[in-house]
Amino acid sequence: MGRYRTPFVTLGLDPRARGAAAPSGVGGRRRAGPRLILGSSPRMTVAGLMAFGSLAACSQANDKPEPTPSEKVAAAPVAASDAVAAAPVVLDASGLKRVCKAGLAAIHGQAVDAAGFEGQTADAVRIEGLEGTVVTASWPAPVDGGRMRAQCKVEGDLIAWKPLDRPVADQNRWMTQSGDPEVRFVMDGDKITITQTLPDGAKQQSELTVPIEEEAA
Repeated sequence: MGRYRTPFVTLGLDPRARGAAAPSGVGGRRRAGPRLILGSSPRMTVAGLMAFGSLAACSQANDKPEPTPSEKVAAAPVAASDAVAAAPVVLDASGLKRVCKAGLAAIHGQAVDAAGFEGQTADAVRIEGLEGTVVTASWPAPVDGGRMRAQCKVEGDLIAWKPLDRPVADQNRWMTQSGDPEVRFVMDGDKITITQTLPDGAKQQSELTVPIEEEAA
């Protein structure tokens, strides 16, 4: 039966590590098995073990997975903002009439009366009434000399309108569906800016002056 040589690991604590003979066994003397020496002295061995531990720690640190984009965003510091959220627009009856007048004028290419000339502009939008939060208005018809009529209401900065005299009943609806232009307003004193966003994303903007005093009565 063959004999196997057993390797020994010496940590540098045995000065006889090199070339030391293995104990003799049956059938004669055996040569010493190969020994792995990590250091020639205890001090060097401890230093080697410490270096090995440092390399293992670095390897573990390098194996840490990269953070995902969402984790990077979550960890990023949030910059303080000086912006203040705009307060919702609250309109009284006079303001509601003025916004609807400006909105319908911009939508239908009409005018509004200038201060001191109320009722004197032929193609101006006229307010006919207010029921709750719904305004009824009219303006000159383009061909027969009559008048076109519509209703208007405001939700936040959004203007919604509804024609009242189209020949097809289903067309007399609130123009708030996905294929309808979106109409918004910004009021600054007697100036009202109307922005229409068309279904294709194009924008049309009009600024009209609607005197505040004309609706005071």
